[in-house]
Amino acid sequence: MGCDGGTIPKRHELVKGPRKVEKVDKVAELVARWFYCALSQEKLRRPIVACELGRLYNKDAIIEYLLDKSPDKTPMESASHIKSIKNVTELQLVDNPAWAGDKESIKGDKYDDLQAARFICPVVGLEMNGRHRFCFLRSCGCVFSERALKQIKAEVCHKCGVPFQEEDVIVINGNKEDVEILKKRMEERRLKSKLEKKSKKGKTAAAAASQQEPSADSAGPSKAKHGKDCVNPSSGENRQIIFTKSSENGNPPAPGKVNKASSSTKRSIADSEDKSEAYKSIFTTHSSAKRSKEECSNWVTHTAYYF
Repeated sequence: MGCDGGTIPKRHELVKGPRKVEKVDKVAELVARWFYCALSQEKLRRPIVACELGRLYNKDAIIEYLLDKSPDKTPMESASHIKSIKNVTELQLVDNPAWAGDKESIKGDKYDDLQAARFICPVVGLEMNGRHRFCFLRSCGCVFSERALKQIKAEVCHKCGVPFQEEDVIVINGNKEDVEILKKRMEERRLKSKLEKKSKKGKTAAAAASQQEPSADSAGPSKAKHGKDCVNPSSGENRQIIFTKSSENGNPPAPGKVNKASSSTKRSIADSEDKSEAYKSIFTTHSSAKRSKEECSNWVTHTAYYF
């Protein structure tokens, strides 16, 4: 087969069998998920955020992704469920005192330990390198190992004391089953928030409509009163009598139907006898305050005292 005189081909060179499935290096996979951003593939650096499915991101990468409104934006499967900055939680991580990855410079040949974790669990002390399951709380963002939450059961955070529920515990970089459970919780939570917003909008619209409509108990717009001034000859007082709608049609009001409570008593100062002329001249109803047409000006002011 080689045409070089004497070479014998082997079976794997003549027969093509099925290709071997390429296996992913577990160590490299753990490093990629726990030490690098799931969106920008850069090293994780503070501030670090996590989504409702338990994936880790750099906060600046999420902000750039949300601000990019261009139509040719490439869809990212790792961040397709993030619609706003409210869908992520900033993590409160605890530094590992034994980790010196960024402190010392690497010179020459040196073994780079990829399993050395930068953060640890503040309760148990386990390193956050992917070997152990870690969780974070949506209410406060504190990160703990799953072992710490199981051993020390409490309804408040072990670090800051903020109360939380079982639904607020989210597994970081969980398996497929964990991701499916978290996805169902996320959809239920978002559906519930949408229904609450719709109910609030309906209540505000109903309250605004009720304020615009005049209530039955409140007094409506004032109507023009048709009445006649009646003079009581015994007392010399002027009383204004208000008639009902039947008087507007030409029918006289029924006797005894005069509303005495609504009738107002008015006295003219010019007609009063116990007041002096000097006192009466102060008011505009006095004859001295009235002007003739010749004395009136050619323009009209805001407070014109002519009649």
